[in-house]
Amino acid sequence: MCQLMWQLGWEGWGTDCLRKGGLAQIKGSISTRLLDESSLIWIIVFCLILLNYYKMRVRGERDEFVFKDSSVGLLRLLCFLILFVTGIIIGLTSSSHVDRYFTTRPDNFYMNYVSVAPAPTTALDRNCSTDSVSCEKGGCLDFESFRMPKNLSHGMSDKELFWRASMVPDKPEYPFERVPKVAFMFLTRGPLPMMALWERFFRDQDDKKYSIYVHTNPGVFLNVTNSSIFYNRQIPSQDVKWGSVKLVDAEKRLLGNALLDFSNERFVLLSESCIPIYNFPTVYKYLIGSTYSFLDSYDDPSRYGRGRYSRRMKPDIKLRDWRKGSQWFEIHRTLAVKIVSDTKYYSLFKSYCLPSCYPDEHYLPTFVNMFHGSLNANRTVTYVNWSMGGPHPATFGADNVTEDLILLIRNNGTGCYYNNRKTSVCFLFARKFSESALSPLLGLASTVLGY
Repeated sequence: MCQLMWQLGWEGWGTDCLRKGGLAQIKGSISTRLLDESSLIWIIVFCLILLNYYKMRVRGERDEFVFKDSSVGLLRLLCFLILFVTGIIIGLTSSSHVDRYFTTRPDNFYMNYVSVAPAPTTALDRNCSTDSVSCEKGGCLDFESFRMPKNLSHGMSDKELFWRASMVPDKPEYPFERVPKVAFMFLTRGPLPMMALWERFFRDQDDKKYSIYVHTNPGVFLNVTNSSIFYNRQIPSQDVKWGSVKLVDAEKRLLGNALLDFSNERFVLLSESCIPIYNFPTVYKYLIGSTYSFLDSYDDPSRYGRGRYSRRMKPDIKLRDWRKGSQWFEIHRTLAVKIVSDTKYYSLFKSYCLPSCYPDEHYLPTFVNMFHGSLNANRTVTYVNWSMGGPHPATFGADNVTEDLILLIRNNGTGCYYNNRKTSVCFLFARKFSESALSPLLGLASTVLGY
């Protein structure tokens, strides 16, 4: 109310209001000022009444008293003079208010107002103070939680998540000591049958060099203790249907959540049936040291490749652009940002690449080949055995797991290029391994697998 008085031009009242602590204590001041300025108002009212009275008498020619025109003119002139002088006095009195209204006085008033009546301190203000105790209870967003969220739970939609994950700082340097990490992203329908093997793989390794993300079907929770590396590593998930665009949604959802950690440099997509065929130091060095991403992308002229292309994707995607590849990729952060940022080409696949098209086998290979082929090695680092034929690869059970199998996967004789140089180390992971293969794999962990 005190501030309102000042803005209406009653600066003196507003100042008294603040100085005396409120309206209740300045009633006397208000009354005095009303007496000073109300006298001018009464003069105006009196002149108007007097002028109106004589007008009525002049018009009433049948009345007893009839005034001459000269008397009426003199009276009218006198009233106008009184009104004119009164207006000058009022103008001079109020001009100080107008001048102050357009000066920097409001800033001073506001500062005085804040100093007299400070805003109440909330719990959030106390939690987000600038001292060393800030944000310990998670009441606010500090820099650490911004650059590396410790809690993967959030209420963001996919659209909001991808927008947030697509942010790229302009400054090339980081305001913290950044150790590049490898994000291991597990896309699974249920529990992780190879969890014990992965815990063996990560055992005694520097947790500043890796992070874990798990996407399961809604309602599936990993039954682990708080000492497990998989504890609290499930991201907000949605239903996934094999052969549909929802698989692509889940892949992008994993990428989006992993991109929230600015230290994540490489991103590996894995299934519940994947295993590492080398130890962690070898995998880390191989991925962090690579100039390229590892995403399978090739032209398949058969009905299982180009035969799945829809002409309704023209002119944005032409037949010559169409590519196929394994969905199990490993990519660099730069390419991951490009993928979560895309809406145009994803929408085309969602509309026209129906279940018989298998979007997870064509969307990323086509998109990356069209716009980011120079960043890609055009191969995968996850071994899969397709020798059996059919829509699904071979599955390795307990009877298949031997030392020879691991060595065969490592040295399968294909050969590949790593940073433009020929190498025999082409695969870092392998699938599909059934739950029965876990025990023999653990038996080979220290002697063959190296972890």
